[in-house]
Amino acid sequence: MSDRHVQDLQHPRFARFYTAISTHAEAHGGAAHRARLLAGLTGTVIEIGAGNGLNFAHYPTTVTRVLAVEPDSTLRRHAHQAAQRAPVPVEVIAGHADALPGPDAAFDAAVTSLVLCTVPDPAHALAEIGRVVRPSGQLRFYEHVRSDKPALARLQDLIAPVWARLAAGCRPNHDTAAVIAASGFAIVSCERFGFSPCRFVPRFAHIIGTAYRP
Repeated sequence: MSDRHVQDLQHPRFARFYTAISTHAEAHGGAAHRARLLAGLTGTVIEIGAGNGLNFAHYPTTVTRVLAVEPDSTLRRHAHQAAQRAPVPVEVIAGHADALPGPDAAFDAAVTSLVLCTVPDPAHALAEIGRVVRPSGQLRFYEHVRSDKPALARLQDLIAPVWARLAAGCRPNHDTAAVIAASGFAIVSCERFGFSPCRFVPRFAHIIGTAYRP
């Protein structure tokens, strides 16, 4: 893991905004999405881009350990606090998706939550996830993606450059499910739905699903 790379991924202004808006989003459906994302997980889990730790409260007690990786120091401080209240053991560390900690096949499952739109190279991040997850292990994903409605898709394409600058590199118009499948994961479920975290953000398409590492 490169400390310099982690330093390059600091976005304190966006992190403060995300922390504020995510609280609102949780109360308006986000918490239910996260509970659905994590239901039934077992064993050891690596969470990539843990943010401010909103997933932690929803891990089932069948999970024995969570290693939560987050590059942004502002979000990581919040994640440390959330880890203390989690129903399962959670260790929060600095790191990034391009060089995940741990040896090959070290985890039973990986979780990404609103992060594959932001990592610089999603295919490389998924290759790293595939490295650290054991064969037949799971990838649980919750991501916002390019809409299948032409008007909203065009809006996402239009705002993508400005959105990326304001939202720490987030690209709102990715076909993340296609990238997951192209990276060698076998998708076994993928639910698509519209969701807005607050009233001034459109109901962009989101997906929640499960994929398996061959």
